[in-house]
Amino acid sequence: MSDELETQEVIAETEATEPKSSAKDLEEEGEVAADYLEELLDIFDLDGDINIDVRQGRAYLEITADQESNLRLISEPETVEALQELTRIAVQAKTQSFSRLILDIAGSRQAKVDALTKVVNRVIDKVKDTNAPVAMKPMSSYERKIAHDLIGEAGLVSESEGEGKERHIVAKPAE
Repeated sequence: MSDELETQEVIAETEATEPKSSAKDLEEEGEVAADYLEELLDIFDLDGDINIDVRQGRAYLEITADQESNLRLISEPETVEALQELTRIAVQAKTQSFSRLILDIAGSRQAKVDALTKVVNRVIDKVKDTNAPVAMKPMSSYERKIAHDLIGEAGLVSESEGEGKERHIVAKPAE
């Protein structure tokens, strides 16, 4: 294989894995994701409206419906995470670009943030009461970001430790 061909393949692989940065690219990513999710909703015979937004350098998709909707069937946090990953894979296959999109179904993401906030607040209280570090359970990078922000706002410090699925946060008193 020629050096030029190898270089072109490396460039193509790099471009396929780099996150998108322009609002136009993120809007396109959102449209591709919405098309995929629309098909899934049709397959499962679920009603829902898909809203696309760009927030903090990511495409953000929210599926909403009226109170009588059957979206609750797919709005459990684990299901939303799985659908988010499937949607990211579909977007990556279509656009040949890495996707960091966020999916929310029927307010499930906010419910998850609320539950995480309660856990983090208990950890914050424990660190303040004991003046000792407290390790949290492993969580996703999205959850860790929220936890780091909450811990910092409380005047404490935090670090991520571990690898892969064992990556977790340790909250510590400020020095």
